[in-house]
Amino acid sequence: MGSLARAELLEEERLLRVTMNAPKGNILSQRMMGEISSVLSEHRDHRPLRLVLLTAEGEHFSFGASIEEHRREHAPAMLGTFHALVRTIAAYPVPIAAVIRGQCLGGAFEVVLACHLVFATSSARFACPEVKLGVFPAVLAAIGPLRLGQAVSERMLLTGESLDAETAQRLGFVGRLLVADSPESEAISWFREVMAPLSAFAIRQATKASRRASGLLQALQIPLSQAERQYVEELLPSRDGNEGIAAFLERRKPLWQDR
Repeated sequence: MGSLARAELLEEERLLRVTMNAPKGNILSQRMMGEISSVLSEHRDHRPLRLVLLTAEGEHFSFGASIEEHRREHAPAMLGTFHALVRTIAAYPVPIAAVIRGQCLGGAFEVVLACHLVFATSSARFACPEVKLGVFPAVLAAIGPLRLGQAVSERMLLTGESLDAETAQRLGFVGRLLVADSPESEAISWFREVMAPLSAFAIRQATKASRRASGLLQALQIPLSQAERQYVEELLPSRDGNEGIAAFLERRKPLWQDR
């Protein structure tokens, strides 16, 4: 069985490219999340490293976390693994830049919310449609207001509506729109011009100072833990919290009972 997260050191080992390798959906299974975490841990103290590019094979960045692993019996373990990955990304000592094309949904969008930089093609679409499955995205609830603003974050959380790349750029969430046919190459060119000439030590110091002041790391502690506990203790025992997942897996419309 091949790797679900391919890692390459590029640009004289100053750039680490981590590629999700399970097209077309690049589903964030617990296995994939574990592989991404392992790659990041392995290179965390690599002194020349200046940037991590998080990319994906295929036409879409990712359809999000595994719906199968959202089942009641699997969800607590999945949430633990997922939230650990998000915290690892948010606290990483060098910037992590996500390169997005196509759909970036659910847990994948929440992973991108924790990244330091976001590049996207004009075709990119961001959404957390969990509410349509009878559940909610805990990471979006915890850090969405810091990354997107309260009004946009709350609207996405409550309705599951999507955010296009140009709107995301106007909000300041997407830092750069990339050419559709070669976004990774353009991102690497940007790295060569902007970050490669800088001191890796200075980048680490600036990253640490920025994340300490942003409130993001704090929001990923108690608020996210509270949201995770709510998910496990209130949502998972509920009827509708299981009906939406079951309906999706059975390819039918959910029959809500509002409880």
